[in-house]
Amino acid sequence: MSLSKKEILNYYSRKDVQKELLFAAKNREVGIRYGENGFGKRPDMLQFGGDILDAAKSGATSFHLSEEHWKDPLAIKTGMNKKQLDELRIGFDVIIDIDSKFLEYSKITAELILETLKFYGLQNIGLKFSGNRSFHIGIPFKAFPKKVNNIQTNSLFPETPRIIASYIKEQIGERLTAEILKLSNIREIAKSVGKEERELLENNLFNPYSIIEIDTILISSRHLYRAPYSLNEKSDLMSTPIKISQLKDFKLSQAKSENVITGIKFLDEDAKEGEATELIIQAFDWYSKNNKREEKNPIITPNIANVSKIPVKEDYFPPCIKLLVNGVQKDGRKRGVFILTNFLFNMNWDIKKIEEFILEWNKKNYEPLREGYIKSQINWFSRQKQSKMPPNCDNEAYYKDIGICQPDNLCKLIKNPVNYSLRKIKFKKVN
Repeated sequence: MSLSKKEILNYYSRKDVQKELLFAAKNREVGIRYGENGFGKRPDMLQFGGDILDAAKSGATSFHLSEEHWKDPLAIKTGMNKKQLDELRIGFDVIIDIDSKFLEYSKITAELILETLKFYGLQNIGLKFSGNRSFHIGIPFKAFPKKVNNIQTNSLFPETPRIIASYIKEQIGERLTAEILKLSNIREIAKSVGKEERELLENNLFNPYSIIEIDTILISSRHLYRAPYSLNEKSDLMSTPIKISQLKDFKLSQAKSENVITGIKFLDEDAKEGEATELIIQAFDWYSKNNKREEKNPIITPNIANVSKIPVKEDYFPPCIKLLVNGVQKDGRKRGVFILTNFLFNMNWDIKKIEEFILEWNKKNYEPLREGYIKSQINWFSRQKQSKMPPNCDNEAYYKDIGICQPDNLCKLIKNPVNYSLRKIKFKKVN
């Protein structure tokens, strides 16, 4: 660290910086680092600008915040069990921590994550430079539904951040690979990171997560992240919130203490309640499908293309899809877009026909979605290299909640709408 104590004190003496730190620290446990001496006492909190100034005078170099929101941060005690922590926790934000040695790779990763979150309907997403060649992306707790599968969301920590981060990694992996290899070949990448080429490969293919880390394991209760407008001791740069539109043009010089401009919030209180509902439902659904140990009757998830290259007619659609096609008369339009797009992809419909079909379907809904929203969702799907199955039938957040689950005799034999059509086609061929 080359910044002098005086320079650090002058920075934290700024009223605008104090204001931003206090805003960010509301209802959070605070960890204060004192340079090479490490962190001070925990739990701690910030209530007044004077608290920040006093800490800086005592040698504080950086401030760190809990992802969790607490009724009383000072009531936290080491050794508390999950039940005690759940009772004290009033919420949490999801912080996706991108870690890379190279700013350009971090930018690409952040862009793909932001694009994916927007696809799921999030509008109020936080973005900040971490202070050392990487970025933090934040989803405010307010954006999540109050309950998930009838469980209070505030008790789903650290599961929710871990599952969402893992799901996002899976979603962007292929495109991240392609974008990085546009900039450098594997030999150049291996040389720049000081690794053998084989260390960057998985199944003989480049693995972007060999050089970029998205934290999914270390997230735990009382996990801290660097506060916005706080110093990073390794780089002498400040962890600086930026607008999403400014990501591509961001330069490290913007994070120098003398250049930092305050006013941009990392986690905005204006987030719309429930705007992350689609994301958390999809992430948990993906997790449940990919983390089952053994099933007596494992679900078969074939692409219908294995049976025929001909687009499947609506006659072979299951009852839930036929009902959905008639339009949504209550909440569930965005879930409807997700179901239909995935389902029709697996029915061998081409992207143009899918878009035309869903735009026409949208007119039947009680309140049509914006045409631009639908086109952006389908455009996102079209860029994925592998088609994905629609949600399973037993996912109550979809078919039952929307009110389109009216099973017939064939439904009891299948676990996914795609399997229904597959069985029906095979049945016709046999007969």
